Amino acid sequence: EETPRPVQDSGNILKQGYLEKRSREPSFFGSEWHKRWCVLTRRNFLYYANEKSKQPKGSFPIERYQAHLDPQLRKDSRKKCSFQLLCPGKRSYEFTAPSPAEAQDWVEQIQFLLRDLSSLTIPCDEDEDEEEEEEEEELSKDQDSSDSMNNSQNSTLNPEEPELEGDDIYEVLPGELPNSQ
Repeated sequence: EETPRPVQDSGNILKQGYLEKRSREPSFFGSEWHKRWCVLTRRNFLYYANEKSKQPKGSFPIERYQAHLDPQLRKDSRKKCSFQLLCPGKRSYEFTAPSPAEAQDWVEQIQFLLRDLSSLTIPCDEDEDEEEEEEEEELSKDQDSSDSMNNSQNSTLNPEEPELEGDDIYEVLPGELPNSQ
């Protein structure tokens, strides 16, 4: 029998399991840790009251967060099981895993996902311009070989100038002289 999954799109789950999450509001006795069913998807980190809960108690987009082990979060024997998720300008989250190895695994999974997300970024304009120029050069080479086989007059390729009837367009590379007949 399969365990019910609280996240509808279970195909996107990268990691899930129980963690203790530090509450935002410290109580009279200090910080309180609450057991939560945590789910890491390709885009979000969600946490539930338990693994059968349908509605998350909280969630946040994981992008731009950083994950690292942080033994300073706890003073007790579970300090080596603690890790933190930080994002500049946003709320930080503190968790304790059942074991140091499990804490390490959560941190590594999150770091791997963040590297993957950052590699999906759109290239900057400079890269796009270079690609467009290369495509234009390839197109012009194709036109050169088919449109202007029989003519002997050469001119420098300039895609902005309109093509003149009767003139052939050849690309003159720097350092090459056009053939004269």
